[in-house]
Amino acid sequence: MSAAIVASKSIANHDAYLAGLLPNTTTPHEWINTLRADAARRVRALPFPTTRDEEWRFSDFSLMCKTAFAPAVAAPALTLTDIAPFLLPEAVNSRLVFVNGMYAAHLSSAVLPAGVLATHFTSKPTNETLRTQLARHATFQHEAFVALNTSHLHEGALIVLSKNTACATPLHLLFISTANTIPVASHPRCLVVAESGSACTLIEDYVCLPTVNTSPTYFTNAVTEIVIADDATVRHTRLQRESLAAFHVGYAAVHLGRNSCYDSNSITFGARLSRYNLYITQSAEGANCTLNGLALISGRQVADTHTVMDHTRPNGNSAQLHKCIVDSGAHAIFNGKIFVRKDAQHTNSTQSSRNLLLSNKGRIDTKPQLEIFADDVKCAHGATVSQLETEEMFYLNSRGLNANTARNLLIYAFAEEIIDKVPIASLKQHLSQAVSSQMGEIV
Repeated sequence: MSAAIVASKSIANHDAYLAGLLPNTTTPHEWINTLRADAARRVRALPFPTTRDEEWRFSDFSLMCKTAFAPAVAAPALTLTDIAPFLLPEAVNSRLVFVNGMYAAHLSSAVLPAGVLATHFTSKPTNETLRTQLARHATFQHEAFVALNTSHLHEGALIVLSKNTACATPLHLLFISTANTIPVASHPRCLVVAESGSACTLIEDYVCLPTVNTSPTYFTNAVTEIVIADDATVRHTRLQRESLAAFHVGYAAVHLGRNSCYDSNSITFGARLSRYNLYITQSAEGANCTLNGLALISGRQVADTHTVMDHTRPNGNSAQLHKCIVDSGAHAIFNGKIFVRKDAQHTNSTQSSRNLLLSNKGRIDTKPQLEIFADDVKCAHGATVSQLETEEMFYLNSRGLNANTARNLLIYAFAEEIIDKVPIASLKQHLSQAVSSQMGEIV
């Protein structure tokens, strides 16, 4: 059989694969069922993303097609003691927990001030904000994984901040995956709406419950929509700490109103193969956006980050810094696009991709892009890929540090620039310890 025939059969099987992950259940809410059915039709119509697609050419998700994932139908009976390593003392009463995609009321605690709603979809199915904003920004017409997620809509996280309300405590959305007798697929969904003049700090956290000498295989397909109205602020930290045998696809759509502010920190440590798509639309004048990213990977891990910053109105500001640290045979990808539309005059936008390659077998592909259609803007971008500097190693060695200690110190300093921007003290400390621990594994 020719290679071309084998390839065509393989792609055909991939296309059918997503349809095989569609749900066979419905919800009690007709409008959600209608939305799910529309998304399911798109799943059947859309092709499976392959390396033949320009936007996916470095992320070979055909690897996951070798595993038959089952829907998560029941969550294990976890206790607060079981999940203690992931709890944040700053968010003791502002936490929503989902286990294998299902809401865990006994692990959650949402005692919040007036004007702040933090709950799950099924508790507020008639909420007007939920009905009008859900699936409006993360559209599924052209995104297969978003369509698959939308076809499973059920127990997502809903956060709504009323006008001029500031939430003093961080809102922690904790998504836990566990080891199962068979690999499961979960489809977490988040909708965050910050009305005009409001402010919050949001932690979106994907973890795997530790198991002894085990890295379970599972699939997390997450979608988040964030709507930031005029003069509102959202500080968003997204952590991906999945099992090293897991597959993770994340999609976030952010809508910026007039003079709004969005600060994002995206940190990737886990998963065998991960992809994060972040799409930000500046829909009104004067919005401000800061994007920070860090991927620290080794072994056979692949971490792919795609971002789009779309300036459509005047006087927008955005600044992006993305870092990758790659060791062993790992592969990191960064593709960052900045669009400055014709009407987006006086835009000020910068983008920097800085990468540290620690092994001759590792690989980094970086592609910062600018597409400018306005004529009165200030924009810049750049990318670097380097190894540890010999002069810096020599300097530390001359001060009495051995080779491993010097190497780890330089790696830690490179990562700490991003870690230090996380606005939660306990989480910042935990991530610093995780970086130190992982450096010990990759030496």
